[in-house]
Amino acid sequence: MSNPIYALILAGGSGERFWPLSRRARPKQLLKLVSDKTLLEETVARLEGLMPRERILILTNVDQEAAVREIIPQFPKKNIVAEPAKRDTAAAVALATGWVAARDNGATMIVLPADHVIKDTAAFQETLLTAARAAEETGALVTIGVKPTWACPGFGYIEQGATVRLSGPPEKNGVFRVLRFREKPNTELAETFIRKGNFRWNAGMFVWSVPTVLSEFNRHAPELADFISQIRVPGNWEKALKDRFAKLPKISFDYAIMEKADRVLVVEASFDWDDVGSWRAVASYFAKDEDGNAANCELTALNASNNIVFNQDRTKIALLGVQDLIVVRTNDALLICHRHDAEKIKNLVGGLPPELQ
Repeated sequence: MSNPIYALILAGGSGERFWPLSRRARPKQLLKLVSDKTLLEETVARLEGLMPRERILILTNVDQEAAVREIIPQFPKKNIVAEPAKRDTAAAVALATGWVAARDNGATMIVLPADHVIKDTAAFQETLLTAARAAEETGALVTIGVKPTWACPGFGYIEQGATVRLSGPPEKNGVFRVLRFREKPNTELAETFIRKGNFRWNAGMFVWSVPTVLSEFNRHAPELADFISQIRVPGNWEKALKDRFAKLPKISFDYAIMEKADRVLVVEASFDWDDVGSWRAVASYFAKDEDGNAANCELTALNASNNIVFNQDRTKIALLGVQDLIVVRTNDALLICHRHDAEKIKNLVGGLPPELQ
């Protein structure tokens, strides 16, 4: 790579799907769900060796800023920025683009969510380096596609086109043109995608050169491009963030830029990937007994099967004669619901007392 690499880690979120463990001030990426580290800590650790921490920007929000700083106290303090308002990912990427462009207008930039589970760090970094090569060599916006393991209706999909060959030795990760992005399908349509074989899950990871993404902002989102120009002015960062950010369009980066850009490539991930979007997904990382009960703690069960249990403290949990439940106990709350209602937990949170949301 001839250009230095910078990274943006998106670390916002509402903290609803994993209630009562998650709260507005401590959403999924700030939880220790599958290991003794939070998902944010693991995201930062996966970038070690690719770039120094001084080239990583973490974007969070005012509700979660204190928790982020507490979790990674050794991270450069000035590289943790709290968005003053929730404006979706297009505004977040614009903010980070200005931050990187002010430091190196020719840099390569990576955008990563903070809340995914990826175990194979070596393959992850290899995939990102291939994407960075593709971005630098072709001048395209590059996204990472994950080969589907099932017809999931909860993910967006990428339709792959022709193979793109890069210069130098053949890359281990396939590089393809993007024909189009497909929004979250119903189950039947997702099954059609799987049968066709050239669809990949959209993992929400992006790579591009700064000149390329600046050009796309100028073409497709002039208001965001103007904001970038303002925050790049020396000494104007804090003022532009305070005065302009909350007024930016509330739109995702996919809608604002990716789906409108002419040159978009997808690099196929060679690493394991899990969005861990619900308690049902997290349960796959827990120990299971012979009756399919998954728990992060010691569990006593009699005539009970296929339950999910998360216990934050040492309170003893026993199950008798129940099936297909999710039981989550924290210091101040208890959730009991059917496991098939895991996606509806976020609908419950709004009816709770404010101190428990």
